[in-house]
Amino acid sequence: MPALRSERWLARRVPAARHIRLGRRQVFILPTRAGLLFAGALLPMLLVAINYQNSLAYALCFLLVSLALVSLLHTWRTLLGIELRAGSVGATFAGQAAGFQVLLESDGARQAIALGWSRSERVFVDIPSNGQARVELLLAAPRRGWLTVPRLRVESRFPLGLWVAWSWVDLQQRALVYPQPASGPLTLGRAGGDQEGGQPAGEGVDDFRGLRQHQPADGIRRVDWKAFSRGQGLRVKDFAALAGGDWLLDLDSLSGPLEERLSRLCQAVLHLSAEGRPFALRLSGRHLGPASGAAHREACLRALALHGLAS
Repeated sequence: MPALRSERWLARRVPAARHIRLGRRQVFILPTRAGLLFAGALLPMLLVAINYQNSLAYALCFLLVSLALVSLLHTWRTLLGIELRAGSVGATFAGQAAGFQVLLESDGARQAIALGWSRSERVFVDIPSNGQARVELLLAAPRRGWLTVPRLRVESRFPLGLWVAWSWVDLQQRALVYPQPASGPLTLGRAGGDQEGGQPAGEGVDDFRGLRQHQPADGIRRVDWKAFSRGQGLRVKDFAALAGGDWLLDLDSLSGPLEERLSRLCQAVLHLSAEGRPFALRLSGRHLGPASGAAHREACLRALALHGLAS
């Protein structure tokens, strides 16, 4: 409940937008741990100066207090007036990290600005004298679909580290996360003359399809001896002939959990696209292709990423 109230307060104080300028109401400042230790060291010095009425001790205390106050102003002004813009966002695969670009602009040079979602993920950047800088932040993408980033923390402890000025901004960025490609040998369906079919066009030696149990009619050259040495039994390599027609990748023709089937289809899309082969993708009534090329590849990966999810 307190977290919800603070989120609402932040939404009013720092509204979400793809372009945000940090004004006086958007920059907050507090002493750091080093600042508190600094203040704790000043207190006994001041008590000694009062007790002994020592002018040099008074001068040293006032000098250090003035230094801390000037540092407070510099720390606060480091973030004041900075403009943050949402940059490009690249798609990624589940289990990897998505990259988010943020553009920073100011009226002059700014130093030691940290951006990140947590202390371990902070990236430090200096804005040069021309007033522009670009930084790329990485965020883990554990599952497919849309990855919406949380509020980004922008902070500075420049110049002495006695104060920390910060703000939380929402640049309304999100990344598309594709399913994680399956590993291992491909098992693909191929449509011959009938585009509604999902079975291979025939048996042959053109394309590796997977492993199957050994039969008496199988030749010894196809035996997978590595699998046999691992105690997996006598298995032979199965090949499919490429005898015309386009590849058909059908979700309903595969068995297993949904995410596993999507991963296998993602692996097939990447494999066929890399080889330049035309293929079609069918997802529970939705049909893409047959086609080839980068645009078809991206359309299929997007369909796999958002299958069964709200777009």
